Amino acid sequence: MLMKKTAILSGMVLLAFSLWAGDTASFVDLGFSPDGQVYMFAQYGVQTSTLRPWADLFAVDVPRNNFVSGGKLSYIHESPVMAGQDGSGAFFRLLSRNGTLADQNKVTFMNQGKPLYISLENGDFPSDGAQGSGIEFRDFGKGDNYRAVLVPYTEGTGANLKSSFYIELERTAANGNRRSYTIGTPGVKRPLIVSYKIKKVIAAPHEGSIIFVIETRKQADSGYDVRYMVEALKL
Repeated sequence: MLMKKTAILSGMVLLAFSLWAGDTASFVDLGFSPDGQVYMFAQYGVQTSTLRPWADLFAVDVPRNNFVSGGKLSYIHESPVMAGQDGSGAFFRLLSRNGTLADQNKVTFMNQGKPLYISLENGDFPSDGAQGSGIEFRDFGKGDNYRAVLVPYTEGTGANLKSSFYIELERTAANGNRRSYTIGTPGVKRPLIVSYKIKKVIAAPHEGSIIFVIETRKQADSGYDVRYMVEALKL
């Protein structure tokens, strides 16, 4: 019995070590405005080094593929989480204190995105949806087919590493017409981001807006921190 308990405890220690080798954010879809012009999302987690919960809140102007004025907010709690907590308390606090951001942009939390693509792969960044590879998905309601390729760029190494990317999207409508789009800001070089992955693609429920949820992996003191960003397109 003692040997079994020792083995269980050792396994728990190893599991805890793997979980804290860099921290991984949780993504929250907060919804669109009725016209699909604004999209809101959030992310939250726990800092590896301090165990302090944190959260980010974003409002995106979809046609401009950029934040609305005042649409990027962050919060880090002053004390560490209790055992078993996931950092969501920081998200709830940030959202409750900035509810006017949704009101000002007419975003309703019930108007969440319609999923068009979800990557089911976890862990290391595999080929499906990762940088340099293509994904295909369909809007069954409209009958449109899509193919997207994430094209990365990286310069430097170690502490000097910077990267960027853009997405090449081809849309084939139900009537057979094809159109190509280039989405992203390849001129923006992000420090210490080593890779990008298309994690989700969602569409506004009633208007022609598409959101690519991008999972990024950033160099950290121990392992990699996983964060989320979005690229937006108004069709």
